[in-house]
Amino acid sequence: MNKKDEVWIKLMHIGHVLGCHQMECRSFSIAGYQFPLCARCTGVLIGELLGIACIIGGFRISWVTILIFIAIMGIDWFIQYIRLLMSNNYRRVVTGILCGFAVTYVYFYLISEVIRLVQVIF
Repeated sequence: MNKKDEVWIKLMHIGHVLGCHQMECRSFSIAGYQFPLCARCTGVLIGELLGIACIIGGFRISWVTILIFIAIMGIDWFIQYIRLLMSNNYRRVVTGILCGFAVTYVYFYLISEVIRLVQVIF
């Protein structure tokens, strides 16, 4: 087994531990290696990283925007789940980015509120 295969196996294990189903048909591949996360989870991770960068940069979004972004991914998942319309990996990654971005702001706003409440109490 070469070094690339060893690294890929370790990354696939990490993706599995993170809870991704890692279905090959719902994952991107490069040079014969499947991504360790499916397209939707890859999008969520990208969205989370973008969200962190935007928060650090001082950019804020409203709760309405947060709910819309999360709903978009939920709707895409649901219409696929009920077999009304099958999604594709590009739509999965885009909806994942939106949801990951929004969920990062949920965490940020909730943590900020807890910190504010603790400061008021003490």
